[in-house]
Amino acid sequence: MSKRDFYEVLGVSKDADDKALKSAYRQLAKQFHPDANPGDGQAEAKFKEINEAYEMLKDPQKRAAYDQFGHAAFEGGGFGGGQGFGADFSSSMSDIFEDLFGEFMGGRRGGGGHGGERGSDLRYNLEIDLGDAFEGTSTQIHIPTSVTCEPCSGSGAKPGSSPATCSTCGGHGKVRAQQAFFTIERTCPACHGRGQVISDPCDECSGAGRVTKERTLSVNIPAGVEDGTRIRLAGEGEAGMRGGVAGDLYIFLALRPHDLFQRDGADLFCRVPVAMTTAALGGQIEVPTVDGNRARVQIPEGAQTERQFRLRGKGMPVLRSKQYGDLYIQVTVETPVNLSRKQKQILADFEEASGEDNNPESAGFFAKVKEFWDGLSD
Repeated sequence: MSKRDFYEVLGVSKDADDKALKSAYRQLAKQFHPDANPGDGQAEAKFKEINEAYEMLKDPQKRAAYDQFGHAAFEGGGFGGGQGFGADFSSSMSDIFEDLFGEFMGGRRGGGGHGGERGSDLRYNLEIDLGDAFEGTSTQIHIPTSVTCEPCSGSGAKPGSSPATCSTCGGHGKVRAQQAFFTIERTCPACHGRGQVISDPCDECSGAGRVTKERTLSVNIPAGVEDGTRIRLAGEGEAGMRGGVAGDLYIFLALRPHDLFQRDGADLFCRVPVAMTTAALGGQIEVPTVDGNRARVQIPEGAQTERQFRLRGKGMPVLRSKQYGDLYIQVTVETPVNLSRKQKQILADFEEASGEDNNPESAGFFAKVKEFWDGLSD
């Protein structure tokens, strides 16, 4: 049977903002929560459907994909979320149910009697050169992070012993209490949601199951990455508590400023000073390209400052594509300095022999200025 539209499930319009989404979700979640409807299979199915819809629509990227492609955007695990009561459910729902039912419903992330908690995700900021972004590169990074304790293999218990099942919650990580017609569930105060207790902790990690060490990782940077590109290394984040799943490592790339080139997407821009005589008479100049080679640009007679010349395919590679951007050479006409007496005389003779045809922009500008002043005097 085909899935219902997510907006229809939550009863909101497609242009609903985040506040409206959350409000609709809270009302429906409270209405159809299994603890409010014990033994009602339809209510539980409805509750799961509501959760899945909200999981997708509360995330801007997932919502944009859903708006464009519908349910097909998430088939085959494209965004990896939204189904059932897994770990993602408990982490994303805790803030909502704490609002609804207080501390009893929120629980502890990563609990539920599995004995371990998922490690935190880590962020690493990495600066690279424009040349590295052009060619792609591999580099090593050093990060201090929590890793699994070797003596106890992450269990937190002293070698030769093992964690015991919590007697308070029976290993479930949560305890229940009856309040009115609700069955209130809260994190077990004895084991803090882990479902296990350690009576004889490991000397190396003091029962945490992890220790802090510096790790060296190799990172492959593909050609064409841009400033702000994020690279995810699954399972390379902080180790989980007491054998829990490790988090992920996110590497955020920043490009160092280049001495010659400015980047805009896949295109590059390079300002090149040109002698006044070359700009006036025309000529050929050599310009650099980002790959270290040279290219020739023909300057026409009378070239002005800010004139651009386009070199196709001489820009940056497009990420995960065979296409390349362009290189734009922007001419800046340089006024000569440190003139000799002879050079000054030559320029004076040139100015005397020049007319409006030689300087059309100046002549046009000052003609407009004269009209402006004449208009003020009328």
